[in-house]
Amino acid sequence: MLVNHPLHLIRCQDVLTEFLPNYQLDRETFNRKLNWLMSIRFLFALLLLGSTLAYQVGNQLDPQDEPIAILYGLAGVIVFMSAVYGALLPLVKRYQLLIICGQITIDTLCITLIIFVTGGYSSVFSFLYLVVVIYSSVFVFKRGSLLVAVLCSFQFAVLLVLELNGTIDPFGYGGSVIGSAISGIQVLQKCVIMTAACFSVAFLSGYLSDQERQSKAELVAMEAHLGRVQNLAQIGEMAAGLAHEIKNPLASLSGAIQILKGEMENNKDNMRLVQIVLRETDRLSSLVNNFLTFARPSAGQTECVNLADAMTEMVTLFKKDGSIGLRVKVDLDIISDAYIEIDPLQLRQVFWNLLLNGAESIENEGRIKISVQKHRSERIMVSITDNGCGMDEQTVKTIFNPFFTTKPNGTGLGLSIVYRILETYDSRMDVQSKLGQGSIFTLYFKPVDPTV
Repeated sequence: MLVNHPLHLIRCQDVLTEFLPNYQLDRETFNRKLNWLMSIRFLFALLLLGSTLAYQVGNQLDPQDEPIAILYGLAGVIVFMSAVYGALLPLVKRYQLLIICGQITIDTLCITLIIFVTGGYSSVFSFLYLVVVIYSSVFVFKRGSLLVAVLCSFQFAVLLVLELNGTIDPFGYGGSVIGSAISGIQVLQKCVIMTAACFSVAFLSGYLSDQERQSKAELVAMEAHLGRVQNLAQIGEMAAGLAHEIKNPLASLSGAIQILKGEMENNKDNMRLVQIVLRETDRLSSLVNNFLTFARPSAGQTECVNLADAMTEMVTLFKKDGSIGLRVKVDLDIISDAYIEIDPLQLRQVFWNLLLNGAESIENEGRIKISVQKHRSERIMVSITDNGCGMDEQTVKTIFNPFFTTKPNGTGLGLSIVYRILETYDSRMDVQSKLGQGSIFTLYFKPVDPTV
């Protein structure tokens, strides 16, 4: 059957992940919350089992009575399903989100059954819907918890409508509402109240869950930024002294070769060797200069720069590059009032390097998207997204290290220099990438008021 086909399951998982884009990616935190949820569900099943037993003994009821038997069976089902979830989740990590969504749906059905057994309209256990809505926000966040609120409200409304019409006759508290003074208006009011409560709790808990996720992501990014800054600072101090020691004898060597060049103009073989020495000397000099820029980047001539104008001009120049502009499309999504204080030349160096890296990661035709928006942390956020080859997790961790490169002819200082320049202006850069799916470089700048 199609429903059991692995490809079908993968597609279902992908659809859910796309619809619920805030799906938890922190595996350690995710597993901890999942274990906590299964423990709570197991305790709830034990509590349901114990309370049913106490009610049966206290009222001297037969355990084969239908409502008592249903409650016993429901408690057993919850315990059994908790054990199944606990066994399956570590084995099928690919389908965890799919299993969790199914788990939430089954929990809502169990609560509907509990309400039916304990009196339907008169049941005091309708609040359990809110518990499911709250815990669902931990895993599927605001959008998913709103869907759970819809599911809970729908089940509750269907139960009360069927009860009012006499289609079903709930147990407990005297049975159904048939023949009682309760009207359809009262049933409607209770449904509206339950719907409002579910959506209010879903919105609030989902919002708090989203805020917690975003705050944690920012904290992790800041910790990574601090670690990179400390690492680069230590390397920079060592690099500065080493670069100066290399640059002085290199300049003397270059001058001596220039003198010898004038004396060897008639010897073609020697001139060819001299040209090679001069070319390699210039290359070493350029490398040492880049190393000095990485070690101690200067603040430059800072100005108030409008990012919209600067990025538009830079993209125009970038598109004129014959080897890039014809195969890579660049899209702009820029707000007009984003101002930062920076040296325009260094700003051009930063973004040109990132645009060039994005274009080089695209083998044939592709697209780069540049977005400039205001971030909730009161920073200006610039995102450069490409659909190139992407990077694996290990490469992402080491991409800012000096001399690390994936290019055959690269020096590995480009992104290190970019990072050091941003650090000079109290800014930072994060990167997200997946192999085969592209990369996102996100820069956070401190905004300034252009009127001051």
